[in-house]
Amino acid sequence: MTNQQQATTPEDIQRNSRFLRACRRESVDATPIWLMRQAGRYMSEYRALRESYGILDIIKTPELARDVTMQPINAFDLDAAIIFADILPPLESMGLDLEFIKGRGPVIHNPVRTAADVDALAVPDAREALWFTLDAIRLTRQSLDPLGIPLIGFSGAPFTLAAYAVEGGGSKNHRHVKSMMMGAPDAWHDLMTKLADVVGDYLLAQAEAGAQVLQLFDSWVGQLSPQDYRQYVMPYSQRALQIASEANVPIIHFGTNTNGMLTEIRDAGGDVIGVDWRIDIDQAASVLGENVAIQGNLDPVALFAPWEELEPRAKDVLDRMKGKPGHIFNLGHGILPETPTENVKRLCEFVHEYTSRQT
Repeated sequence: MTNQQQATTPEDIQRNSRFLRACRRESVDATPIWLMRQAGRYMSEYRALRESYGILDIIKTPELARDVTMQPINAFDLDAAIIFADILPPLESMGLDLEFIKGRGPVIHNPVRTAADVDALAVPDAREALWFTLDAIRLTRQSLDPLGIPLIGFSGAPFTLAAYAVEGGGSKNHRHVKSMMMGAPDAWHDLMTKLADVVGDYLLAQAEAGAQVLQLFDSWVGQLSPQDYRQYVMPYSQRALQIASEANVPIIHFGTNTNGMLTEIRDAGGDVIGVDWRIDIDQAASVLGENVAIQGNLDPVALFAPWEELEPRAKDVLDRMKGKPGHIFNLGHGILPETPTENVKRLCEFVHEYTSRQT
């Protein structure tokens, strides 16, 4: 039975959705699956839309964001949708000049490098500054509820947002952000406090708008040592997650390259901990313990392999979690551009079919 066949009132979705049940570590009829970046440029429908609109245009037009969110739901047997947005608009709302440049990615034209730069940052109300994503959530729920599929809202974590804000974009070694962290601790504290409040408020506002699960993305946190994470980052992730937890919906806490700090990530907060492909998922589950669910952890590049190679890799992830409650199948990071859609479709069907035989 797919989610699309289940009862469709909000109460029924909350009770019967295999994704939400797995978040709560309850029994499921099959392992749920959703995929980070499942809405995006690997799909021809999205590429066609991008011929007419820039990414920020889509994000800031609720009807378009809803349409993109629904594209993979209409194409694949997924157990959850994730609102089409980006982690960086909150920085724009704080006063930073954001631009997505083709071939280069996101660029912050006025990066935060000094205490004065930090002082100048606003701490806006998400309900006013990021209204477009909140409206997109409301619209998307109208499309998803008849299908019985829950919706995920998300935000970048304080450290990952700080990395973009201070570096001015992506970075290989994060020299500027680490230099502020280690060399200007007062400015760092002020910056991270502002970001924690913005992130927590934004997540809470998404839940108020109708998101039934929230995910905190800490894409760059694996660049840190566990000691630096504990000292300079963990308190602010905790603050953001504590604010978000007021919504009383499940929260997924995901980071990449975090195998050396999984207990710290868990202790920072979250009902579900996402792990990447750099650790066997059963080993990660053993480290994390029985009080949290786990999400992951297929290598995104495996989706480019022929099915004869992809199937046993997916089966291995599922076999390692057999009999353990609270597993959500996902990739260890987002779907890559040019990923074959036929493999995405077949993977979703396989996860459900294979694990339904085990229940």
